[in-house]
Amino acid sequence: MTGTHTTRLGDPERDTLGKAAAENFPVAPFFLPRAWRTDLMAVYGFARLVDDIGDGDLAPGGADARLLGVSPDRGDDRMAMLDAFEADLRRVFDGEPRHPLLRRLQPTVRRRALTPQPFLGLIAANRQDQLVSRYETYDDLLAYCELSANPVGRLVLAVTGTSTPERVRRSDEICTALQIVEHLQDVAEDLGRDRIYLPAEDMKRFHVEESDLAATSAGASVRALIAFESGRARDLLREGAPLVGSVHGRVRLLLAGFVAGGAAALDAIAAAEYDVLPGPPRPGKLRRLRQVGATLRGEG
Repeated sequence: MTGTHTTRLGDPERDTLGKAAAENFPVAPFFLPRAWRTDLMAVYGFARLVDDIGDGDLAPGGADARLLGVSPDRGDDRMAMLDAFEADLRRVFDGEPRHPLLRRLQPTVRRRALTPQPFLGLIAANRQDQLVSRYETYDDLLAYCELSANPVGRLVLAVTGTSTPERVRRSDEICTALQIVEHLQDVAEDLGRDRIYLPAEDMKRFHVEESDLAATSAGASVRALIAFESGRARDLLREGAPLVGSVHGRVRLLLAGFVAGGAAALDAIAAAEYDVLPGPPRPGKLRRLRQVGATLRGEG
């Protein structure tokens, strides 16, 4: 769902946390207090690992399976891995977890009084990925994003001590937008996993067939569809952007980075003329920095 997809072969903790630099947004930037960085990386490690399990990016029967107590003959069973991961997550709250990334998470959970619900949502999203590979309507996709993306923003607010009902609502809009952006960047890769996150009703409206998504370059209909979904994501980012102005200090810069990362990625998609099939259009550092400035100025 998020970030890059590569099979993990080495140290589980190092491999997972090493992917942070590939995200569209800064996970735990240098300007934050060290305690925040530590806790945000712990949350990221959980989210990244559960995605790797759900996407089948772990070496079957490798270190992660052993750490979670999954037998080698079931190491490539994603549901079994997710079940074992959930059991280990529950140990974070009432015992001693086995996996090093969950042991790293436990002090964060205690310091920030985090609840199991956001973490369980991310696991549920990955279970859904094993059962659902197409989404009929945009509302269906939004319901998926409620599990796959919105918990991350809620955890960021909790870690930084800035959570309020209104901020959670704005954060949900931003996180859903970021998830849609990532789906647009990864259309070809997702299709290779037999997943399509473009709503079927929209594909029908724009006369796009699944076979069109397998081409090496997007035709006019696919480009029009990607442009339409990009517009939806940009609208969500704009709706959520007031979250940035509602906080102060370094957390304001952190949240601006999230919004700017999404906006810059959308700009990169537009610059590619909405042809996402050759590979994910990704923004350069300068484009992201400009977007951070625009977001802080409230220009959106």
